[in-house]
Amino acid sequence: MQEFFSNLRALIRKELLIILKDKRSRLILVVPVFLQTVLFGYVATYDLDQVNYAVLDEDHSKTSIELLQKFKGNRIFHLTATLRNVNDIAPTIEDKKASIVIHIGPDFERKLNLGEEAPVQILADGRNSNIAGAVTSYAESIIQSYAQELTEGISSEETFFSNTLSRSWYNPNLETRWSILSSLTFLLSMMQTLVIAAQSVAREKESGSFDQLLVTPLSPTAILLGKAIPAVIVGLVQSSIVLLLAILWFGVPFAGSIAWFYLGLIVFDTAIVGMGLWVSAFCVSMQQAMLYCFALILPMSLLSGFVTPVESMPFIFQKLVLFNPALYGIKFSRIVFLQGLSPAESFQYIWPLAVMDVVFFVLAVRFFRAKLS
Repeated sequence: MQEFFSNLRALIRKELLIILKDKRSRLILVVPVFLQTVLFGYVATYDLDQVNYAVLDEDHSKTSIELLQKFKGNRIFHLTATLRNVNDIAPTIEDKKASIVIHIGPDFERKLNLGEEAPVQILADGRNSNIAGAVTSYAESIIQSYAQELTEGISSEETFFSNTLSRSWYNPNLETRWSILSSLTFLLSMMQTLVIAAQSVAREKESGSFDQLLVTPLSPTAILLGKAIPAVIVGLVQSSIVLLLAILWFGVPFAGSIAWFYLGLIVFDTAIVGMGLWVSAFCVSMQQAMLYCFALILPMSLLSGFVTPVESMPFIFQKLVLFNPALYGIKFSRIVFLQGLSPAESFQYIWPLAVMDVVFFVLAVRFFRAKLS
């Protein structure tokens, strides 16, 4: 047993030296993760800092002017045009002079005084549905806020606005940066650990050292362990970089247990590495391994719930994502990072990853042994 661990330690050391001996390889392991985290943190956000809008006020009453002043006083909205009639709306949006147009119809104040419905029309540029949805929500919240001011002191029978009170748990300001960066701690490490694991065996085949590896005292299982552990270590280091940037640079609060978070991260990285070793069994060159990995990374990322909620996917894809380790990794990361669930409550996302660890590693060993026979 002592000899087994000694040989395994030597193989792990060899793999780490191969990964780290080249200066360019070291840069590739650290710099892209750093840059991608910064780019995602600053650029990949649905939060809007500036919205250009136009107004068409056909009422010109005190009430309509007060409502439009709410938009002028908001730091997000910037008035770019005041329209004269409805024929000006289409050219304004088409030429991108404004993302939305606030249209107040005639008799707006009179209808409010009579207790009748006085709708405010919001026309948004739907060419970018994400921005249109966010802008419309912002505008609706301002209108609802003004409606609450108007209805103060009015009995429920006379109230003609629908008032709402909303509160967001775990992300009070609805900052998409929090959700994105908490997911990146798992997602970014997945990409390179998968490639490193897939290329580890393919490198031996391509360089001709695969046969030398087979005559060592190590069994196929031990050889794959020696290939897997360095890749898991690299994944942990990369996730730690993302975690530190998210907390210290972008100020995303970490609500959960750091020990439990890293335990889940180890289980996740092990599943990804097992998948990479399984892929490597089909490859005869590093280029082929790279192509297989790229073919897997994109669908795994898209079907992980990172961008699109799983609940909004077609039924067949909702079933397919159950076999995607990235789905459980991202869900685990978000609930531990932002929500701070206990190990017992978040274990539902750990055990599927643990099962995948075993399945992928067993498949890798079987295919590896099949290559030897």
